This record gives sequence, C-alpha cells and structure tokens, in this order.
Amino acid sequence: MTTKFESNRAIINPTEVISIVKNFNSQGTLLGNGKRNIIKLFDLNEETINIKSFKIPHLINKIAYKYFRKSKARRSFEFASKLIEMQIGTPKPIAFFENYDAIGLKDSYYACEHLENVFEFRDIVENKDFQNRELIIREFTQFTFGLHEKGIEFLDHSPGNTLIKKSTDGKCQFFLVDLNRMNFHESMDFNSRMKNFNRLTPQKEMIAIMSNEYSKWYTEKSETEIFNKMWQETHEFQEKFARKKRLKKKIKFWKK
Repeated sequence: MTTKFESNRAIINPTEVISIVKNFNSQGTLLGNGKRNIIKLFDLNEETINIKSFKIPHLINKIAYKYFRKSKARRSFEFASKLIEMQIGTPKPIAFFENYDAIGLKDSYYACEHLENVFEFRDIVENKDFQNRELIIREFTQFTFGLHEKGIEFLDHSPGNTLIKKSTDGKCQFFLVDLNRMNFHESMDFNSRMKNFNRLTPQKEMIAIMSNEYSKWYTEKSETEIFNKMWQETHEFQEKFARKKRLKKKIKFWKK
C-alpha cells in the first residue's frame, strides 16, 4: 500500500495529521449523517479541524483516480487553495491524504479548518421567516455574481454547499464547501451564469429576488430576461430531479 500526503500549512506536523487519518474510523466527532461521505471534527494544535473521508470509489474510479484523474480529496485541496488566492471565501485548506492499493485509489481524505457560528444557505431556502431573509438572499446573489465575474463555475452550487457567517458589521460572509467539482473560465456567458442558479431553490419568489438583484450588477440583459432564464433553468432541473426520484422508486420496488 502507498500513501500520498500534501499540506500547504507550515505549522502542520504531517505525522500528527497522518495519525488522525489512520484513526479516523475510531476517533473524532461525527458531523452530519455520514450517509455518503463522512465528516469528522478533530483537535489539532488547539484548533478544531474538519476532515472529510470520501466514499470508497468503485473499481473503475479506483483505477481512474490513480492514473487518469485527480482524486476528490486532491481536487478539493487544490480548488480551495485557488479560491483563497482569488479571495473567495472557503474554509482554509490544510491537507489531503490518499491511500492506494495494487488496483488504484483505496480511500482519500481532505482536511480544512472548521468554521464556527455559521449556517447554510439551505436554512434561508427552508425557513421563510428567517431574520433578514431577503437581505441575505440579495447578498448571496451578489456573492454569486462575484464568482461569475471571476470565471468561477461552482458545479455543486446547491443550498447545502454555501456556509454563511454574520460579521460584526451585520453583513454576511460566504464560504463555499464541497469543492471537488469546479471549472475556472476566463469569462462566463449568460447561459452558464443562469444555469449556475438552477440547484438553489424551487421557490419562484426567491428566483424573483435573485434575478432582481443580479440585474443590478449584470447589465447586459434586462431583469425580465434574467428572471425568465433563471426560472427556466431552475424548472428544468427540478423536473429532471423529480424524474430521477421516480425512477429510483420504481427500481427499489422491482428489487423487493
């Protein structure tokens, strides 16, 4: 078995991080339900760090991640480092760790700082009585516009993948998480920008707020054009998601 460890934090002792990873299954505090990937919290040098253990890949991906593609852990680490350079909020990356066997990638881990006192954009979507809800939606839209202006296409731009923290001046800070699927462009066209909103909410009133705010910053299209395209992309995604859900139910029924 071979391992790969890489860190960009000079203060981090590789031996300590590797020791944590080796004891990942028996130690640490579980964060979330751990259905797909497992996230745990650990103490390191008087700091709480967040380590994500990615789901063990199937045979084809085991080989692909060894010879043809970067692992999700490595991509998360590299993309986080790039976002930090571009002054986009994300938990500070600490290290990634990969384990290989004779066939390919066995397991992999991504370590980053753990953010305290944050909430998810999902809370805004699900709670219509959330304090200052519309203001936060508008600030989030400005944040997304900033991503687009820098050519950042966050492919998993969904309600659970943006953490929000209230700063002392009352404004919000936004932090992207779950970073292994991103594209970086010189520029993003209108269709790509609007498609990037399609996973965020099925609520038409939220789309109306976001399209109104986006139109203040993106002046190449009218507010009506932005709303129509944003809602079209959202509706198509929701329809596709519903079809997949129905198909899964049918498959489960026939397996019984």
